[in-house]
Amino acid sequence: MKIPVPDEILPASALGPVHLVGIGGAGLSAIARLMHQMGVSVSGSDANDSAVVAALRAEGIAVHVGHDPSYLLDVDTVIATTAAREDNPEIVEAVRRGLRLWPRSAGLQSVLLGRPVVAIAGTHGKTTTTAMTTVALREAGLDPTFAIGAEVESLGTNARLGTGPAVVEADESDGAFLVYTPDVAVITNVDADHLDHWGTEEAYEAAFAEFAGRARVTISERADLASVTAGFFEGATVRGRDLVVEGGRTRFRVEARGEDLGPVELAVPGRHYAQDALCALAAGLELGGDPAALIRGLAQHRGAKRRMESIGESGGVRVYDTYAHHPSEIRGDLEAARSLVGPGGRLIVCFQPHLVSRTRIFGAEMGVALGAADEVLVLDIYVAREDPDPTVTGALVADAVPEGRGRFVPDRVQARELMVSLARPGDVLVTLGAGDVTTLAPELLAALNEGAGDGEA
Repeated sequence: MKIPVPDEILPASALGPVHLVGIGGAGLSAIARLMHQMGVSVSGSDANDSAVVAALRAEGIAVHVGHDPSYLLDVDTVIATTAAREDNPEIVEAVRRGLRLWPRSAGLQSVLLGRPVVAIAGTHGKTTTTAMTTVALREAGLDPTFAIGAEVESLGTNARLGTGPAVVEADESDGAFLVYTPDVAVITNVDADHLDHWGTEEAYEAAFAEFAGRARVTISERADLASVTAGFFEGATVRGRDLVVEGGRTRFRVEARGEDLGPVELAVPGRHYAQDALCALAAGLELGGDPAALIRGLAQHRGAKRRMESIGESGGVRVYDTYAHHPSEIRGDLEAARSLVGPGGRLIVCFQPHLVSRTRIFGAEMGVALGAADEVLVLDIYVAREDPDPTVTGALVADAVPEGRGRFVPDRVQARELMVSLARPGDVLVTLGAGDVTTLAPELLAALNEGAGDGEA
């Protein structure tokens, strides 16, 4: 549901006890952690138990599984996920009692008030760029506050309260990024998406232009949106060159305003990650970070949860999981995955489309992008906040994979068994999508391990 942003956003310290509906999600768990670390009384609820829910409890936050009006007994403010329905009993109770009911964007802005802010937006790469910026600033001694849309290995969490500038992921999917007032805005890229909210590509583009206009400095590969450009092109303010992607790593040299800053080496493979690193470095430089320290920090980034995340290896077969759900993201991650394939090996992927509306608009393009793999399995759509449409299924994607290499396999057990039967030493298996396909990757690894134990390839 869409919850309006209040006319006045109070600081978190003035909100009284806060309850977060959907606290297990990446966005709300970050807000909960930051508020809790600020000394705010925080509770939450989620539809399902999870590792995130368990971690929040271990940190001292009261989290309930399931939704019940009684959880709001001593609450003054309710912050809710956009995935919550209007008939959610806690939403109904908040409205009945006239409690302060906010969207997540207002909740995060309440934490950011009074801090220098770097807000990182873009259709793709914002989670990775936010993580890279945070790790780089930490190495430069700036002790950043951060809120990231995924758990980050090198940080051990998705949010922490620091004494320095705040680095936050700014989501455009529901217009949240237009609530923030950053000192430095980063736009990784703009590639039409979330048209269920924005309606047209023109409106989507205009929103990013508005976001850019809210900041003192804007960093982007696109000169029409930026006062500071970052990219692999002549004339970029922060320019990368001599790019090499191999062996699961990425190397390039960087110069800023014509000054050579030396080599950069990333522990993640892909040109798109190199571009993210340039944006992160540019943001760090704008905040006064030492260039050498920032570059050392970038080298420490080991990836974020679900961003080409290595799940493990068994019998010479490597398994990865990634959040890619838009054609451009699929292309970028499969290009990176191809660099990981061993001699004579193949790239075998299982993709789960996310949202009926996105699949209706981009399904055929998703299928074409998946053609970069040797074998392609497509699950049915993860419906999320929309209602199903029997005329739009994963078959739309599978049928568009070139050369008939796409198979529509709506049964997850069958998909797992098929991937395991296809796998052989040197292959890379990748699960892709923003839904619950992420649970398939560890199942694949377990099945491969079981097969290896039986003496099978």
